[in-house]
Amino acid sequence: MTTATISLRRQAITCAALCTVAALLFLLWPPPAGALSGTLGLDWADQLLAGIGLGALYWGVAEAAYRFLPNGKGSQAVVDSYSRLDLSGWRPLWISLAAGLGEELLFRGALQPHLGLWFTSALFALAHVKAYRIDRLDRTTLLQLGGLFGAGVALGALAWFLGLLTVILFHVAMDVAGLLLVRRAALGTAVSSNGP
Repeated sequence: MTTATISLRRQAITCAALCTVAALLFLLWPPPAGALSGTLGLDWADQLLAGIGLGALYWGVAEAAYRFLPNGKGSQAVVDSYSRLDLSGWRPLWISLAAGLGEELLFRGALQPHLGLWFTSALFALAHVKAYRIDRLDRTTLLQLGGLFGAGVALGALAWFLGLLTVILFHVAMDVAGLLLVRRAALGTAVSSNGP
């Protein structure tokens, strides 16, 4: 793994900034009544269970996909994008909590009720351009942007139907699974390039 250039402190500051912007938007532009509990009207306990269940399901699918497609060009691009993060120890959890909480409060909680699913998903994808090192448009980066937009649509739909807490927990689980897989892939690359 290369030397990390994005510290956990920077991730926490970004989360605090996103949460602050979301809080200001909630105060100045409150979402419609019931927008955060989803159209199914789940209470917080049911949203908690739904988020944990969906996160566990995603984790299983991600593990299976990694076992069958570990060396694809897209997979390597994601590993390279996240090589700037220090993924040692518990950091994948803390990074995921910061991203899941900050991004979901802002994009799905504060913006989506007013701007709609599609526009908010586009903003979500554009917000990740720097993290994914998208500095040119080629097939790989277009696939990454499409994947981010699709993830935004999926997260937005989950928030719409199941509620904000569900999507926060699901996003955290998605990121933890992804970062642990990136860490495993990066360590595997480092081991194979350094010899047995």
